[in-house]
Amino acid sequence: MAVAVVTGGASGIGLATADQLRTDGFDVVVLDLPATGHGDVSEGGVGAEDVSAADSDCHVIACDVTDPASVDAAVATVLGRFGRIDVLVNNAGITGSQAATVLHETPIEEWDRVHAVNVRGPFLCSRAVLPTMIEQRSGHIITIASVAGLIAFPGRAAYTASKGAALMLTKSIAVDYARYNIRANAICPGMVYTPMTSWRLDQADLREQIERQIPLGRVAQPHEIADAVAVLASGRLGYLTGHPLVIDGGLSAQ
Repeated sequence: MAVAVVTGGASGIGLATADQLRTDGFDVVVLDLPATGHGDVSEGGVGAEDVSAADSDCHVIACDVTDPASVDAAVATVLGRFGRIDVLVNNAGITGSQAATVLHETPIEEWDRVHAVNVRGPFLCSRAVLPTMIEQRSGHIITIASVAGLIAFPGRAAYTASKGAALMLTKSIAVDYARYNIRANAICPGMVYTPMTSWRLDQADLREQIERQIPLGRVAQPHEIADAVAVLASGRLGYLTGHPLVIDGGLSAQ
């Protein structure tokens, strides 16, 4: 059975993705911070740390994607249990606090925190799984970027820059590892209703303001992004690599 690893899989897009991939027949391993960690990295955190838990629908491992030792240990645990990794979904991400705003007002520490999760995280996780994928001569790395990596979100300099970097990392992996039959693609969602965005979208006036800008007239639900990941993970688009797949309700088409 194919094995998929989903970072930040405790809630939101990551949880929906893990559930969909499991339904599609993957053995799914979720990597996320423990419940006592900094919740905004993954919109939650997981309470279990044992990948071999027989009664778990999706195996879970506590992991900080910004920490090389934590990532390497988690990947080693997955390989020890399953012997392979076929799909990596780099989903863990943060938007940053309200202090992460226009560039000259963004604290350096906040800039570094956003980039640690959104850029360093995919780098470390991809770096950790690539040797196994090279040995297998197959693999697919799917990164949840953002339409903000293609069009700048006003007042979110750190987030926009980090998602642009995540897109270019995806292209770099696609070019460098194609000879090993390893593909890399990105999903670029627009606004999605998740625990990380609910503080804004639960305010009727703010939600109306956001949805007026979207041609389809609504924000996405996590399962709609998970569906796109599942299509890529299925291998049905086997010639697609280095591509940013935009799922934004038409926002960036205007």
